[in-house]
Amino acid sequence: MSELIQASRQWSTRPPEERFTSLPAMREKLEELRAYSSAKVISSRQLSAIPTADNRGIVIEGPNGRAAAPTNWAFGQLANLSGAPGAYLRTLPAPLAADCLNYGLRVERDAIDTGVLLTRRPGTSELELRAATGPRYGRIWNVDVVRALEDRFGDGVTGDFRVPGEFGRELSQITTANTTLFAGDRDMFVFLADEKNRIELPNRRDGKTGELARGFFVTNSETGAGALKIKTFLFDYVCANRIVWGAHELEEISIRHTASAPDRFIEEAAPALLEYSRASASNVSDILRTAQASKLEKVDAFLASRFGPRVADRIKTVHMAEEGRPIESAWDAVTGATAYARSIPWTSERVEFEATAGAILEDLAA
Repeated sequence: MSELIQASRQWSTRPPEERFTSLPAMREKLEELRAYSSAKVISSRQLSAIPTADNRGIVIEGPNGRAAAPTNWAFGQLANLSGAPGAYLRTLPAPLAADCLNYGLRVERDAIDTGVLLTRRPGTSELELRAATGPRYGRIWNVDVVRALEDRFGDGVTGDFRVPGEFGRELSQITTANTTLFAGDRDMFVFLADEKNRIELPNRRDGKTGELARGFFVTNSETGAGALKIKTFLFDYVCANRIVWGAHELEEISIRHTASAPDRFIEEAAPALLEYSRASASNVSDILRTAQASKLEKVDAFLASRFGPRVADRIKTVHMAEEGRPIESAWDAVTGATAYARSIPWTSERVEFEATAGAILEDLAA
């Protein structure tokens, strides 16, 4: 058992304009952003960093002579392309920072193709540079992800899967203060849960029957700030700070923004969302009960074959400490493994470990 804090981080840091009370409202905003955006690939030597008239900022001029103000994120990407630390450049006077960028983009290294994402600010002719990536960056637009969610789960307010309640109680109204739907010019985050059709699990803990809800996170960045990720899990409840308590993480799909990313979104992520939306609580309950009934004759060998003998011993220790009894079933193995995962400090390793634990249930479902 573990807690998930990704949604809480979003909830505690997003400004008001990046909070939405329904998927349609989120889609409309992202549709507007997409309509005013264009992507192209140009040589790094055709980009020029120019100080603003007041020498307090920098704009990036392209081969057509038009200038675009870089976002903080895009400035960091340009600094990386030029071989200079972005944090250091931000401390320099604008003229000096511009010279450093220009030297790196034009002289210090060979010319490289750069993928730029430009957005025109509505009602003006001003351009904003939102991303500067490699030429083979495979952009999955945030609005396409939200459209897929809306098609499969509805508005996020009235269907089975909706913005989660607080301590298992449905929200009387979804507001910007309690929402779990977030999107800005850099990335997006969606957390929806089905807390109505709970999964009853006999002998869940200390011989008592427990109930679990289904939930999922979807994250994406069209500017290169992160991969498209879909994380599905079971959980006890979500608190007012939007922390997910008592989570069993079952599966994660991650699609990096390589050239094949748009195709992989269509081939892998979209079907996975559809399957999850159609799965009934009874089907999930059957899988969990099968896991509970799947007694392990050789626990050590079962765990060692998946996690290695040293980690297997740690998993058994954690399970005994938290559940008060040794591992006996496949469900116990998943419980112990997900509990042990909390001690892994590196996110990428923890996610990979949790996926291995979740595969135990997937094998039973096959």
